[in-house]
Amino acid sequence: MKIRALALMTLTVLLASCSTKTEKQTTTTTDTQSGSAATTPAAPASTGGKADTLVIQEASDIPTMDPGTSYDSASSSLLENVYETLVTYKGSSISELQGQLATEWQASDDGLTYRFTLRPDVKFHSGNPFTCADAEYTFQRNLVTNTGDSGNWFISESLLGTPANANDDSSVTWAKIDGAVQCDGETLVFTLPKADPAFVSKLAYLGQAIVDSKHAQAVGEWDGTEKTWKENVGKDLTGSPLAQKPSGTGPYQMVSKDATGYIFKAFDGYWGGAPAIKNVVRQIVPEQASRLQALQAGDADIVETGGREIIENQLSGQPGITVLDNLPNVAVTAITLNQKIAEGNPAGQLNEQSIPSDFFADADVRRAFVNAFDYQTFIDQVQMGKGELLNVALPKSFMGYDPALEPQATNVEAATEAFKKAFGGKLWDTGFTVEMNYREGSIPMQTALEMFKTNIESINPKFHVNLVGKQWSEILDAGRSGKLAMMEAGWSPDYADPDNFITTFYASNGFYKPRSNINDPELDKMISEARSVTDEAKRKELYAQIARRAQDQAYYILLPSAVQVRAVNSKLQGFTAENFNPLYGGDVLWKSMTKN
Repeated sequence: MKIRALALMTLTVLLASCSTKTEKQTTTTTDTQSGSAATTPAAPASTGGKADTLVIQEASDIPTMDPGTSYDSASSSLLENVYETLVTYKGSSISELQGQLATEWQASDDGLTYRFTLRPDVKFHSGNPFTCADAEYTFQRNLVTNTGDSGNWFISESLLGTPANANDDSSVTWAKIDGAVQCDGETLVFTLPKADPAFVSKLAYLGQAIVDSKHAQAVGEWDGTEKTWKENVGKDLTGSPLAQKPSGTGPYQMVSKDATGYIFKAFDGYWGGAPAIKNVVRQIVPEQASRLQALQAGDADIVETGGREIIENQLSGQPGITVLDNLPNVAVTAITLNQKIAEGNPAGQLNEQSIPSDFFADADVRRAFVNAFDYQTFIDQVQMGKGELLNVALPKSFMGYDPALEPQATNVEAATEAFKKAFGGKLWDTGFTVEMNYREGSIPMQTALEMFKTNIESINPKFHVNLVGKQWSEILDAGRSGKLAMMEAGWSPDYADPDNFITTFYASNGFYKPRSNINDPELDKMISEARSVTDEAKRKELYAQIARRAQDQAYYILLPSAVQVRAVNSKLQGFTAENFNPLYGGDVLWKSMTKN
């Protein structure tokens, strides 16, 4: 992550505090330790004023509590406090790493072997001791169950030489998986098929958090053996037994969950010392007005506010509210233009009431939509003047971004001409109806699409746009299946390299392929070369070429990059710029905060 890399990669940051990256959500209420039904409600409003309790309110659910499949910032915002990785980010840095469950590590001269010394005297929430066998099991489980919709593809690429699992790539064998990660006593040893300078950075992604192998197997997860590995290849872990009953080494453990939210408590046996905040309640509150009222009344400490406009107009300067502005943003958010809509989307023929499944396969249709979006109004009204236009799906702060290329911009005349050319000139006369989906409760995205709808429908009275808000998990499921014509696609880095964005958005085997269905051999060739060369000047030139090609083909509507702002309860201490890290799903770790 975040995500992540910086998977999450999940994440995520959208325009305010929206979640990005993937998956489903279960809402069964379960007691983490015993497996019995929990009776404690997940959203007691009366806990908000307590100094030992942190109350968080978000608009929607989260996909999973299993780090092995998490790839969204909403899930990461909880998991990063329950589980820990071998290495993590130092303070607010996105590039400087420090040990977490590892105390030190060494790489061989050829970059093919890494040895990690593990932290002693660490316990899981179950009471089991953390050992090298848990780390070995974690990485082998991730390699076995790896799918394109989890953050394990890039660790598989490093350790096995392919982002695919054994079902999709016959070169993936148990011998390779077993040999890639082994324990030498209590030292964890990774063996890579080829050097990967970003390997250690990839280990900081939350999807590589260490799970409790004994607990996992006891609740019904893979037994970790060669005998059963093949039947677990590509297995969907979203609602896994471990997602229902997590056991990490982090400072907080899950107590219960139900349809209204989650309850966590500080882990008494945490190796890093007892955190000041003893209880955390994460509530699902769809109504924005209710969340804002709770924040102002002190019944919630952190809420999904709805973006900069809400913060500046309704919260800034109010008693009991602290606003942090000009926070770093390394996320990219785009709107997909699916070139091969799967069955299930309201798609049919090219006429005024529908669209064909290959509607966005026509480059002129894509160019028209890209030119019709009102970027500057979005910056002015949604981002309150604090936003920057992009020319490719890559943060401006990353190596490879070419500032010489003009960014996407609104051009209604160009949009009109492109619409007239589309489908050999037929589209202008037939018209269309397209559905645009947004995350229910995301006021920034809803506002953006309402402006977009107005622009497109004003070009031709036969052009129609239907806006439909859905739960995030529903959008993710439909997007993963390719059923949505258009959806928001947000990405926060899993690791700090431009390839994490470029491959994700543009490669024919990238994470967003099912949502966009881009298949551009010319682009694939450039992406493959850019991610393999070590000469930085050559890489920069290749990424500049990729940006020009992607912009010409209008593969995405790139939303302006926002400057981040947050509003929190003034009683909350530690939610500061120094503790803020854009690679965290929740911005600031719970253990860094206190309340007065």
